[in-house]
Parts: sequence; structure tokens; C-alpha cells
Amino acid sequence: MASFELKGALSLHAGDRPLGGPERIELLAAIGETGSISAAARAVGMSYKGAWDAIDAMNNLADEPLVVRAAGGRRGGGTTLTPRGQRLVEVFRAMADEHARYVARLGALGEASLRDLQLMRRFALRTSARNQLAATVVGVRSGKVNDVVELRLSGGQRLTASITRQSTRDLGLAMGSEAIALIKASAVALARSDDDSDAGNRLAGTVVAIHRDAADAEVRLELDGGGVLVAVVPPDRIDALQLAEGRPVQALIEASGVLLGTTG
Repeated sequence: MASFELKGALSLHAGDRPLGGPERIELLAAIGETGSISAAARAVGMSYKGAWDAIDAMNNLADEPLVVRAAGGRRGGGTTLTPRGQRLVEVFRAMADEHARYVARLGALGEASLRDLQLMRRFALRTSARNQLAATVVGVRSGKVNDVVELRLSGGQRLTASITRQSTRDLGLAMGSEAIALIKASAVALARSDDDSDAGNRLAGTVVAIHRDAADAEVRLELDGGGVLVAVVPPDRIDALQLAEGRPVQALIEASGVLLGTTG
């Protein structure tokens, strides 16, 4: 397992709407100090346009304006923080100080506790995919458009995913990276344990439950080595394979049907 390093980032929201993080707060603070959007942008390393875009976004999302153009400023005009904007800067900085102390305290926890925190981050992942399997990247084969990412599941079985090269970069996937394999139940086909037809991924398991309705059958598998996988297949497929609880079975999954996510 890759070493676990605890980091924290504080972000600002207006209700459920994100306003931004520390860089935008520092932009507000620089406007308060300089009274100039161009000077504030230079101070925080933003372009003039980027700074105005950020200000417009914050003003649009906030409950009242944070920045206004002043008719008369230090040089006959300029940009100024409203009292609401100034208060926001002060509160955010106080919270950032407390957040840094909190992260430092968490960083002093033992390795076992840090692994528990990482597990809780996985639980927080929200997705429509029924199957979510913890995995470690054991190889990346780059292509012109798509990469093939080779994974080792926590139970030891192997799985491959075909994703774009951009996705590989965006997710920071490399040897030893931790990832979550996301697989829709409808993307899982089933075959007999002795089936050797050509297929993408093959995961061996044992049927532990079957639930039927008029349209579909849901089959729950316990994977060899550990882990659970759910497949949704036509009911006649259950009969054709003579599936029953306790029977061995193979789950067949195309590499293109495996999505990857990270909690970092």
C-alpha cells in the first residue's frame, strides 16, 4: 500500500455553492490592502482578467457583494472591499489557522489511525455505480488516446481499465497509486467457472445470493480472495448457467466498463 500522507484544504462555500479556496481569499485581502484590482492580481499571481472573473463569481454567489468598484478611491477611483468582504477575509483566516492546527493534530496519529481515515474517505465517495472496489495500480500501458491501467484488487485478483490518457494524468495514476474501481452492475456478465472464451476481465467468485424479478436478476458474488461484486443479468441467464447459491462463477467485465476514481 502506498504511504499515506495527511493533507488538508479549506474551501469556501455559499450554501452548496463553492466560492473558492485560499487563493481567492488572498485576492480579496490584497484588494483591501491596495484598493486596486490590477495590483491585487499581481500580488497573488493572477491575470487581471482572471482576478475579475473570480470577483464576479464570488459576488454572484455571495449573499451580498464582497467587492465594489469605487467612484472615488485613493487615486480618484478604484476597487474596494465591502464590510462583508472584509469580514469574510477575517473569518476565513481565523478558520484556516484552526484548520491547520487540526490537520497537524491528525498528522500525529499512528499509522493504523491514518489508514482508518483513508477508509472513511472511501466511504464518502458518492457514485451511481453499484460496485466499488478498492484497488492498487500495478501497471499503466500508455496508448495514443487511451491508457490501460492494471489494478490489483484488495483480494489479490487483477482487473484492467481502459481510460483516456488525460484521465490517467488528471487522477495522478501511477505504480502504487490507490484507486477505486467503479463498475455498473449491468456491465458485469456471468459465465461458468470453466468458461475459457475470449473476454476482457475475469473475476472468479461464488454465488452468495440471487434475487429475481420480472425483468432482471441480481446476482451477488463473493470474489475469491475477498470482496463482493453484484451483477444484473436477464433471468434466463441464471437458468442457462444453472446458477445457485454456493456455485462457482466467473464475472466478465470489459476494460472499457471499468471507471476509476480516487479519493485524493
